[in-house]
Amino acid sequence: MSIAANSQQPNFVSEHLETFTSNANGSSANFGAELVYTQDGIGRYLSFHWQHCQRFGIDPQQVVDADIDAVFAPVDKVAYLERLHRILTTLVPEKCQYWFRYQEQLIELELIISPILPTLGNPAIAVLVIGRLLQATVSKTEMEAIAQSTTELELALRSQQNQQLVTQITRNIRRTLDLDIIWQQTVDSLGELLQLRRSIICPYQPSNNKLKVIAEYRQPVLSSVLGLEVDIAAEPAFARALTTLEPILEENPKHPLFGQETMLVVATCYQDQPNGLIAVTLCDKCYGVTATELELAKEVADQLGTAIAHATLYRELEAARQQAEEASRLKSEFLANVSHEIRTPLNGMIGFLKLILDGMADDPEEQKQFILEAHKSSLHLLDVISDILDFAKIEADKMELELVPVSIAELFSDVGNFMRLQAEQKNLSFQMHLPDTSDDILVYGDYQRLKQVMLNLVGNAIKFTHEGGVTVNADVVRKTIIFQDREFPGMVKVRVADTGIGVSLDQQDKLFQLFSQVDGSRTRQYGGTGLGLVISQKLVEAMGGEVHFYSLGEGLGSTVTFNVPLYQQPVMVSPSEVNAQE
Repeated sequence: MSIAANSQQPNFVSEHLETFTSNANGSSANFGAELVYTQDGIGRYLSFHWQHCQRFGIDPQQVVDADIDAVFAPVDKVAYLERLHRILTTLVPEKCQYWFRYQEQLIELELIISPILPTLGNPAIAVLVIGRLLQATVSKTEMEAIAQSTTELELALRSQQNQQLVTQITRNIRRTLDLDIIWQQTVDSLGELLQLRRSIICPYQPSNNKLKVIAEYRQPVLSSVLGLEVDIAAEPAFARALTTLEPILEENPKHPLFGQETMLVVATCYQDQPNGLIAVTLCDKCYGVTATELELAKEVADQLGTAIAHATLYRELEAARQQAEEASRLKSEFLANVSHEIRTPLNGMIGFLKLILDGMADDPEEQKQFILEAHKSSLHLLDVISDILDFAKIEADKMELELVPVSIAELFSDVGNFMRLQAEQKNLSFQMHLPDTSDDILVYGDYQRLKQVMLNLVGNAIKFTHEGGVTVNADVVRKTIIFQDREFPGMVKVRVADTGIGVSLDQQDKLFQLFSQVDGSRTRQYGGTGLGLVISQKLVEAMGGEVHFYSLGEGLGSTVTFNVPLYQQPVMVSPSEVNAQE
């Protein structure tokens, strides 16, 4: 008795296949076999003919109309479908033996499964199966025994397949040192070869209590978990795998996105230190995982862990190489700028002095002007050389500071007298403000170095401001601090604000980097070595303080603040007392 699939079969069955199926059912005797049927790649029967249908009470129409599990189904469905998939891929027929279940009966068949060759250029989508009956049993005990355990042949095939998987993954991860490629190739290989519902990889850092899904393979019907952060403590299987470095089978994962399916979790490691986690979701009807397969899972994880360690080291070395190259480039650019800054005033000095020696001055007044210009160039040259020497001392940790009580009022007065004229020459307003106190504000620091810092910051503010002004003020911050094992009652915060050219937000980090300048062209335009902020930061930090830079962007001005320890608490004047004095 035979029957073919009706006209309601899906459209992917080609006319060629329908013709073949029809011929197979109409003249099955020509095949010389008692059993002939056709199936597609997911095991659905397209046609079914068997001489023993009446003996076992099988209705061929029901076999064709129903799902593979419903009427006449292989006991080991997973292994059977894997074989179908392999045959459709390789186009090589295979001979095998399988137990089939029909109601309470078990039927052992010998089968030859052949691909139905498609038209040229199209993939194979169905197989022709020819077989014969070997034996049948209705023993429920035997049925359960066969249903719960796979045959030795299938175990051997699975072992061979798993070995091929390990070899493929090992070969893939040895071809690249790109971590992203290693992660994605691994989950794809696992998912495709083992027909998993989901496979994920998470890198692991001992300092982090969460794992982030960095690569994922999944069946289309499942929601993506890529980028998901999983709390290790909330998934006991994850925690056990990372602790024991052994494969863990979890029947009921806690996270809802993992569903209620069995999950195999294994940690990747290098030198017995975990550096990642692989988790694969097994379907409900999958065969049980054997001890040999758990060992293979651990072998894959170990191979991947070694690859992750090597790729991570390569990434770190590559980043270090790029940083070294960038530092070398910046240093070369810095040296070029410094050499320009040294030559410019030096050439000026030589030029003006040569004019005097050659008698080019028309009168004593012009000769004096030449001398003043040469002196001005010499002072500029001295500043450049001082910056370089100070920077060298700081880098060699040979900068000596004389830390004593310093009067902020005296410091502000000296800086104001020196810088006010420069501001007035550029028609800029220049204001300096101190808190109202009945006694002097004393800070703990080196007077000359604090003066150097303030002159540097105020000088920069004036240099980079073309209109508006510069404001310098100080505030007392009452917060006990410890510096050099001494306790101080607070800090004095000095703020230098200007209305100048400002600095874009993405460039501000470069201001305090060695040999780095926000814009090399500005150095040529405004002069200077570009070391001022770096030197100021190092000096202030050596005196127990900090330097900070703020700017809302180009053209929006800048504010630089620094703080130093307060030597003693001043007596602050209340607003009412200030008003009474006025």
